[in-house]
Amino acid sequence: MKKWFMFLLTLSFAASILVACGGDGAEDSGQSTDEGTEEETDNTSEGNDESANDSSGETTTIKFAAQNDNTPATKMAIEEFNNSQDKYKVEWVQMTNDSQQMHDQLLTSLSSGSGEYDVLSMDVVWAGEFAGAGYLETIDMKMDEAGLEYDNFNSGSMTAGNYKAKQYTLPFFPDLGLMFFRKDIVSEEDAKTLQSGDYSYDDLAKMAEQYAGKNETKTGFVYQSKQYEGLTVNVTEFTNQFENTKQGLEKMYEFTEASWTPDDILNYTEGETHTAFENGNAVFARNWPYMFGRLKNPEDSGAKVKMENVGIAPLPNGGSVGGWLLGINANSEKKEGAWEFIQFMAGPKGQKIMSTEGGYLPGYNPLLEDEDVLNSNELLTLDPFQKALKSTISRPVSPDYAKVSDTIQVSTHKYLSSGEGLEDAVNKIDGAVEE
Repeated sequence: MKKWFMFLLTLSFAASILVACGGDGAEDSGQSTDEGTEEETDNTSEGNDESANDSSGETTTIKFAAQNDNTPATKMAIEEFNNSQDKYKVEWVQMTNDSQQMHDQLLTSLSSGSGEYDVLSMDVVWAGEFAGAGYLETIDMKMDEAGLEYDNFNSGSMTAGNYKAKQYTLPFFPDLGLMFFRKDIVSEEDAKTLQSGDYSYDDLAKMAEQYAGKNETKTGFVYQSKQYEGLTVNVTEFTNQFENTKQGLEKMYEFTEASWTPDDILNYTEGETHTAFENGNAVFARNWPYMFGRLKNPEDSGAKVKMENVGIAPLPNGGSVGGWLLGINANSEKKEGAWEFIQFMAGPKGQKIMSTEGGYLPGYNPLLEDEDVLNSNELLTLDPFQKALKSTISRPVSPDYAKVSDTIQVSTHKYLSSGEGLEDAVNKIDGAVEE
């Protein structure tokens, strides 16, 4: 596996979680923001709305606000769309790769009622906020008119873009939580159970206890339990999207106190998780696909566990979705063109370019059987990964996601740290999620 593959997986992982975890550590590694500013300024000189352009025969310019892409994929997809017809021309306004800064920049524009951006690329946790504030156009009727079926798109991504039973987004590219395990330790029968996805956290606990200490491992299972966005992600998974918050929290406390988890599990982020697994200290690990790239490239990551001894599987209730979504600015004067572009980017042609040229995971499910797409990403050739990708779940969709996530993190971590206050934690979390 080439180093390029690891780089792409790491890039996808970083894009999907930076904003949710604070987004304060990323720098724009692509072109300078001066270029994006120049493109934004150009928009002020375009006074013609879409209907005026249609009547005059002029090409309608669609402004696409999206993060910089260190692969050629986004540029190639835009060029393909522009060359496919002569009615619309998409111009890419390249935003910073610092997700928090991008969020704030978009929010400043949208809250002013500006239509300077027609199509928006959004982290999955922004959709509820932007939709709740009235900044996004609903697309349910547009999907019906276009004959687009919800089941053809990544399930978690679609849920993340659905606010109050209305759909506002289509997937740009998803990311997801996965189970990694030691094939050289776990029995063949248990490996099949894991890879089928038909197991529970109780089953996982039994396996973790049984196999911990085998082949010089120290712990059974590692995951993210520090008080930060990663904890919200894991609570979402343990509670099955908050369908049973009390049972999920009780199970998390059981895991926290178990002899087969590290004593400092409440300080674990993605970094501690991949370090423990790669060094051979853990039998099971919950993490994102970027860890696959690290394991495939031990000369770069320093991983001691050989990839041939590692298996992947869906998580018991499905993995929390990460990644990015596409939506239409409710204040755009070019909504028809914006919708045409989103259909292309989220559909088979655009998603195939993003997958084959950029290494991104497809959000359009039929491409999971496309030979070119499969050949572009080794993970997609693995049946357990395909099952995981088709069974993603979503964190809460809220107009005040940051507040909701903070409530989940604080309430959960307080309970896990002491074992006290379960009912209070459940009430606060359920109350925040249901608002």
